Amino acid sequence: MAATPDPASAGVRTLIPARIDRLPWSPFHTRMVVALGVAWILDGLEITVASAVADTLTKPETLNMSSAAVGLLATIYLAGEVVGALFFGSLSDKLGRRNLFMLTLAVYLVGSGLTALTLGNGVGWVIFLYATRFVAGMGIGGEYAAINSAIDELIPARYRGRVDIAVNGTYWAGAVLGTIGTYILLNRMDLSLGWRLGFLIGPVLGLVILLVRRHLPESPRWQIMHGKADAAEESIAQIEREVEHGGRSLPPVDEKKAIHVTPAERIGYVALARVLFRDYPSRAVLGASLMISQSFLYNAIFFTYTLVLGKFYGVSSEATPIYLIAFAVGNLVGPFTIGHLFDTLGRRKMISGTYVVSGVLLAVTAVLFYAGALNAVTQTIAWCVIFFFASAGASAGYLTVSEIFPLEVRAKAIAVFFAIAQCFGALGPVIYGALIGTGEHPVRLFVGYLLGAAVMIAGGLVARFLAVDAEGKSLEDIAEPLAAAGRRGRTRAEGASSPFST
Repeated sequence: MAATPDPASAGVRTLIPARIDRLPWSPFHTRMVVALGVAWILDGLEITVASAVADTLTKPETLNMSSAAVGLLATIYLAGEVVGALFFGSLSDKLGRRNLFMLTLAVYLVGSGLTALTLGNGVGWVIFLYATRFVAGMGIGGEYAAINSAIDELIPARYRGRVDIAVNGTYWAGAVLGTIGTYILLNRMDLSLGWRLGFLIGPVLGLVILLVRRHLPESPRWQIMHGKADAAEESIAQIEREVEHGGRSLPPVDEKKAIHVTPAERIGYVALARVLFRDYPSRAVLGASLMISQSFLYNAIFFTYTLVLGKFYGVSSEATPIYLIAFAVGNLVGPFTIGHLFDTLGRRKMISGTYVVSGVLLAVTAVLFYAGALNAVTQTIAWCVIFFFASAGASAGYLTVSEIFPLEVRAKAIAVFFAIAQCFGALGPVIYGALIGTGEHPVRLFVGYLLGAAVMIAGGLVARFLAVDAEGKSLEDIAEPLAAAGRRGRTRAEGASSPFST
C-alpha cells in the first residue's frame, strides 16, 4: 500500500489519506490529542494568569506599574499571537507540522519562563517584560496554526469534528487551572514571588508535554503532498503499528480512494489570497464570519466579566475567581457534551444552531439585565448557559477554517483567519469597557449585549447558507489538494453549483 510512481501524471498514486481515515480509535490517537491539544490549555492559562496578576503588578512590592502599563501587557500578548500565527503558520506549511509544533512550544516556554525573571520596573525591565509577553504570544499563536493542521490531518474523518471541537474547548480547562493556581499563589505566598510562580505554571506543564511530542510522527498527508513519499510511508506504517499494538485490527483499504498527487510549489500569502478568494470565495466568507463573530463576543464578555460583576452587582475582587471558575466550567462542558453532534447531525445544523441559539439567549439575558431581574449569581448562570452553546460554536469556527481549504495552505489559512479574528476581537474589550463605565448607565451595556447577540446570529445565518457539509468526509474530498493531479480549481464538496464558485 506504499505510494507508487504514476508516470502519466508525473507524480505518485497514494492511499495514505484513506489509510488514515480507516483507522479505528486507539491509544495512539489519545496520546496525540493530549500532546497536541495542550496548546489551548496553555493559552487559556496564560490569559487567565495575566488577568489575575494585573492588579498585583501595580503594587509597590511587585513592579509598581501603572494600570495602563499593565493593560498594555494583554495587547502585546495578543499582538504576539497574531504575528506568531502568520509567521509560524507559513513555516508549518513549508517545513512540516511536527517541526513546527516542537518549535512553537519551545518559543512559548522561553517567552513565558523569562517573564517571571522581570526583576524591576525601570525602562529596561519594562521593555524586557513586554518582549517576553510578545514572545510567549508568538509561541501560542504558532501553536494554533501548526496544531490544528496536525490534528485534522491525523484524526480519522469520522472522529475529526468532535475531537477538534473538544480540543479547542480545553482552553477553558486552562482558564480554570490559571484561576485556581493564581488564587492560591497570590493569597498564600508573598506577592513578589506569587505572581512570578503564576507565570511558571504554563512552562512547567509545557516542558512535560514537549517530551511527549518528541515521539509523535510527522503528518503523512503533509509528507506525501510535498514529495516525501518514502517518509510518508514510514510515518503511516509507524501509526498503523501502534494501532495494531494496542489490540485493534485494521480494516482493509478501499483502493478506489487512491489519489494522484504532484507536489505543488511553495505558496506564499499573496498566492494564498488568490486561492481563498478565487477558488474558495464562499468558504473565505464563511471562515471570516465565524471567526470574527465568536472572537468579538468572547473578548467583549470575558475581558469585561469582572467589571460587570463589580460595577453592577458589587462583587469584590477577592470573590470574582469563584464566578470566573463557574463561567469557565460552562464553556468547557459545551464542547465535550455536544461536540459529537457536529459529526452526527452535521456541521451546517450544529454550527448555525450554536451561533444563533447563543445569540438569542444573549438577547434575552440583555433584556433581563436591563429590567434589573438578575443578580451576580443569576447573571453568571445565564452566561454559563449562553457560552455552553457559544463555546462549541467558537470551537467549530476553528474546525471549519482548518478543514475546508487544501492541505498545502491549511496552516496559513488558519493563521490568516485567526489573525483577522484577533484584530476584530480586540475591539470588544475597548467597546464594552466604555459601555460599562462606572456602572451608572445600564442601558449602554444593554445595547452592547444586543450588539453582541446580533453579531452571533449573523454568524449563524452565514453558516446556515455557506457551511460545508464536511462531517465524515476525508479532507481530500472536502478540499482537493493543490498537488492532486487534474485539479480543477474547486472542491468536490463545494461543487459547481455554489453561487460563489468561479
